Order: sequence, then C-alpha cells, then structure tokens
Amino acid sequence: MLYPLKKSPLATAISSISAGLLCSLSVNALAQSDSANAQNPPIEEIYIWGTEVKATSIDLGQEAIAIRQADHLSDLLRVIPGVDVGGAHSLNQRITIRSLDDKNLRISVDGANQNTYMFHHMGNLQIHSDILQSADIQVGNNSVINGGLGGVARFETRSAKDLLNPDNQFGGRINTTVASNDYTNLSGSLYAQLGPVVDILGYVNSVARDNYEVGGGEIKDADGQVIENTDGKVRGLEGDLFDALLKVGVDITDNQRFKIGYEAYKDEGDYSSRPDMGIATDVAIGNGESVLLPTEFTRDTLTLNYNGDWDNSSVEAAIYSNISTLERNELGKGRGGATYLQTGEATNNGFNILASHSLGNNITHEITYGVDVIAYDTEYYAFGENGNQLSTATEEATSSAVFIQDRIALTDKLAITPGVRYETWDIKSHLIDDSFSEPTFALALEYQLDKGLTFNASATQLFKGPELSEVFNGAGAGDVYNADIDPETGMNTEFGLAYQGSAFSAGFTAFETVIEDYIYDYINYTLYEAPFPKDNIGNMRLRGLEAYWGYATDNLDILLTYSSVDSKLSAFEEYAEMDYLVVDRAGAPVLDDDGNEQIIAQEGFDGARTDRKQGDTFSLMIDYAIPEADLKFHYDVMHVSSLPAGKDLDGATLNNEKDGYSVHNISVRWTPSKFAEGLALTFGIDNLFDEYYASQASRTGVSFHPVFGELFLTDYEPGRNIKGSVSYQF
Repeated sequence: MLYPLKKSPLATAISSISAGLLCSLSVNALAQSDSANAQNPPIEEIYIWGTEVKATSIDLGQEAIAIRQADHLSDLLRVIPGVDVGGAHSLNQRITIRSLDDKNLRISVDGANQNTYMFHHMGNLQIHSDILQSADIQVGNNSVINGGLGGVARFETRSAKDLLNPDNQFGGRINTTVASNDYTNLSGSLYAQLGPVVDILGYVNSVARDNYEVGGGEIKDADGQVIENTDGKVRGLEGDLFDALLKVGVDITDNQRFKIGYEAYKDEGDYSSRPDMGIATDVAIGNGESVLLPTEFTRDTLTLNYNGDWDNSSVEAAIYSNISTLERNELGKGRGGATYLQTGEATNNGFNILASHSLGNNITHEITYGVDVIAYDTEYYAFGENGNQLSTATEEATSSAVFIQDRIALTDKLAITPGVRYETWDIKSHLIDDSFSEPTFALALEYQLDKGLTFNASATQLFKGPELSEVFNGAGAGDVYNADIDPETGMNTEFGLAYQGSAFSAGFTAFETVIEDYIYDYINYTLYEAPFPKDNIGNMRLRGLEAYWGYATDNLDILLTYSSVDSKLSAFEEYAEMDYLVVDRAGAPVLDDDGNEQIIAQEGFDGARTDRKQGDTFSLMIDYAIPEADLKFHYDVMHVSSLPAGKDLDGATLNNEKDGYSVHNISVRWTPSKFAEGLALTFGIDNLFDEYYASQASRTGVSFHPVFGELFLTDYEPGRNIKGSVSYQF
C-alpha cells in the first residue's frame, strides 16, 4: 500500500526546503479523508514487517515493499525517480542519485554516517534490506540541513516499539526465503516490552549465496559472442552474509525516548578481485578462469539516539561509532603474482543534533537548527607470506557543521524558507593537509496555487571538501600531494508542481546542479602510477526532470514515474586536451614496435558526462488487493533507454555505449488472517522474461588495458529468479 507523508514540525521544516516536494501517493490519502485516517490509522504502518520507502516525490508504505521480497537495496530504491543502485555483487551496492555516485551523497543508518570510501571496486554501503524499518531518500541537496552534493539516504533499522501491538508484551518473527537464482535467506527476531519503559529487540539474518545465472543463460561479449570458459553463471559471488542487531529502547517520559543499538554485519566468501566488474574481465585477467580471493567485509555500528517531541518543539540527536573493515588474502593470487594479505579499516565517529520549534500567530515560523560533527580515520596494512608487515598508511579528517533555517508562513498559501550552514573540513591526508571552511545559503518558496496544487522552488549552495583516499588501495600512500586542490562548491536549483486529488496525483521536478571545481581521482592514465593524481578539473553541470503520475482506489494503486538527467563537464584549460603515457608495472614507458613511447591521445575531459549516467528511465508499478481473500498482487516494470557512446569520466575507454533494457517483476502475497494470523506466504518472479541486462549505474562497456588488452567490464544482473518466502509473526 501507499501511505501519506506524516507531518510533524520537524518533518515539515525539513521537507519545506525541497523544491521537488511532490505530494505523496497514498491509498488512505486518496481514498479517505485525513480525518478518517486519524481515526483509523492503517494497522500495517505499525505492525507489518516491511520497509517504508519515502522520497522527495513518493512515499511507499511497508506493504508495498514487503511483497517484493527485497534482497538487495535495488529492490527498495529503483522505483524512486532519479535513484538507482548499481552493482549486482553483495559488496557493491552503489547508490546513485541523479547520476552522482555514493561518494557525493550523505548516507546514514540510525543517524550513523556511512560514507566510507573503502575500495573503488565496491560501493560505500553494505546493508541487507530485511533489517530496515525505513529508507528516506532526499533526491538532490535542497536543504542546509543535509550537506553533501547530490542528495541524502537515511536508513533506520527496526525497533521493538515499531513492531509490538500495544496489547502484547512479547513478539517475534521468523522468515525463510528460497530463490532459484541462487540464494537462501533465514532471519529471526524476538522483541519484548520489559516493564513500563524499556523495550528490546534482537535480530539475526543469514544469507547463503551461490553464483547466479544471467538472463538467457549465456555470457556474451560486446559483439554478442559467447565468451569462452563461461557457462552463463557469474563466478565470484558465492559467499555468506550475516547481520545481527540488538536494540534497547527506553521511554524516559511520554514524549522522550532513548535508543541504544549495536549492529554487526559480515560478508565473506571467495570473491572476485573486482566486485564491480563482470565475469568477462575476471576471465581475461585470470588467463581463462576467474581468480577468486578469500574476502571478508565487516561493519560494526554502535549508536545512541535520543528523540523528544513536545507541542511546538522536537529534538533528535545521535552519537555513534561506525567501523568498517575489508580484508583479502591475495597470497600467491594477486595481480602479477603479488603475495600479501591486505586489510583496510575505516572508522566514523560523530554526533548530530537536529531541533525544531514552531512559533507565531498570523505569521508562523518553523525554525530548524542543529550541529553535525564527523571524525573520519582510515588505516591500511599489507602483510607478506611470513606475516611481516610490508606497508601501512593512515589518514584522517573531521567535518563540523552548524545550520539554521526558518520556514516562514506569510499566509495560508505562501511560505518562504531561508537557511544558512557553516561547515569546516579539516583533512590530514597524503593528498592534502589543510582546512577548508565555507558558509552556504539556501532559499525556498512554496505557494498553494489551488486546492491540491502546489508550486515549489529552491536554490541551495553546495560545499564538499577533498575526501580521504580509498582505504583498500593503500589509504592514499601513493597519492600525489596537491597543495592547490580546492573544495567543491556550487548550486542546486529546482522548481516543481504537485497535485493531490481524491484519487489522482501527479507532479514533476526540474533541476539544475552545478558543481564547481569538480574533483576527479584518475587524471593520469599511467596505469601503474596509482593511485592516480587528483585535482579540480572543471565545472560539472547536471540538468534533468523527474515526474510521477498516480491513481488509487480502495484496492488498486498505480504509480508511473519518469526521470531524465544530463551531465556535462566544462573542463579547465589544462584538462581540456591531454595525452596519456602508457607504462608497465614498474612505471617504465611501454614502447611500440618502432621503439617509441606509446601515447594515448584523448580530447581531454571537456564535455565529459558522469560515468553513472543513465538513459531516460520509466517505471510502472501496479498493486491490487482482494481483502476478502487476504491476497495482494504486485507488478512492476522498469524501462531504461539506451545511451549512445560519449566522453565520460572513469567509464570504459573503447566503447562506453549502454544498452537499454526492460525488466518485469511479479509477486503475490497471502496473509490468511482468518485462520492463521501472523502467517504470510509470498511468491514472486523477478526478471520475468529473463532479460540479459546490466544496470546503467553499474560498470559497463569495453576498456583498453596496457597489460591485458581489451576488457569487457559489464556487470550483468541476475536472470529470471523465482523466489518464495514463508514468514510467521507473533
């Protein structure tokens, strides 16, 4: 089901600055009045085990997600206009918003910052969707509250209070899922009210994965020919995932609550060395076979959250420690026969406070202010066969920000929201040892044109300091020091219209994001002089449109979305035209047959697009319920248009055109409450027509490598996947 966005002083203040504030889609909001909802809140919002997904434009209730049997973040987020999750490997859940990757986003779980650049061949967030209570995605940076360049992804894990019926003191759930392509999942939880003020939840989740088969059962190269030594299965995926959560809640008063949580996440297996690249690359580099390396990723997060809510004020605060570790044994199997064991660790410690106050009569103010502090520390170690330490490196940085905004309702139809943020970025790295500070400002306007029709516009300045280097590639030890590097700044401007009627809703957002002094990590193509020099190379401009159309009755929901974005770099003069020198593993120039140095001449970076750019994207989602039979049916399709070849940043060097695709999914959920309350049986088929495709937010295309020659990078998604789940909640 689709539910309306809940309004509170804090939520209203945050959402007011979003130029893309499109009305949410809701069965209850569309089929019933708000007063009826207040008297009869949907029971699913409290008790069902599902993840609520809400974004700038749409709000998907928990039931709409539960029926999808989400196993990967893409199952949760791809329905949101402007959002995709690239990477099919469990280590490579790479969120992109408006073609900007996860390094340019602010990502948190229970208020704990997750921005950890571990390895350029994997994503910055590893989490299993089953543990999530909600996912709140802000598409674009439209508020001084958020920071970052491209948007915000806030995830919240489950709590006992969200799951317990007020009449019960104890509950639990067990769920098992079996999928034909090719994993099993078993999770269990117990939660209880311990006395009048304390509640507790314990949760464990285990996933056993095998290597999946691509659509059509054949792995083909860029010319459509079956690749030798492949059988349709993608190697390097087989592994085990374990996720556990312990959370204690304490209601110190009726309107104040503490939550203490500890989450332990572990993903291990014999994985490919490049989880973001397709099996064709692994086979080529491995001389006809995939070279698999024992790999282990762990993430441990400890959080303390406080929530207080009064008549005209509210406060949210979080203190946290988040430690991510990636370890890989390459003894005798690494690149060039390297013999070492690598370990990288990234720690985020921090706290944030967000407060809101409402005041005034004829002209009302909703003032939101807060502070956000994050300390980043990274460490890298490499050990030889005898356990001797070969190398080590460390880096650190601290981000400190204070902000305030005021939503001023001048009339019952017109409101403006000015805001200011002051942020300091202190960094001690191999790239730069410096401190950067910048005030940023924002201004938004809302106007109720007519009953149900709203116009929104906003402009928000951007700021992001040079980030720490990726941890797993030496924690910056090979970086070229650049005392002249500047922080990225810029502006995000948006305007939108949204209409909410009794059964029909629609809206659109048009945006332009300009990132000045855009930082690029791979300027020099001398492959083994890595990590590559980093510098400001120009100004990146992104323009696009996101739209939705929704219709809902008591038992039928239809949601149609569209998104499009174009990106283009205006390169600085020194980077507009460049020649690249090809070198060998020792850094010596590679000579051609005539004894001359091999030079790769390119036009430079001017006019380049972001590598994660997608073609125009359409999605359709239909949900139909038969209440008398306790049945719900779901169908969705996503169509992504093809993208022609063009200059890009960090994409394939020989052929970077991207194939379009259409993927259909169906599912049905039966909750036989009349004779087995708490039981849910779900059956679905993902990729119904067995499409052979790769997300355009993943690695795609053909590149040239000076040692291995042509490499086909495309990271294909699973083919047809038949899956069934049985769960019992008591």
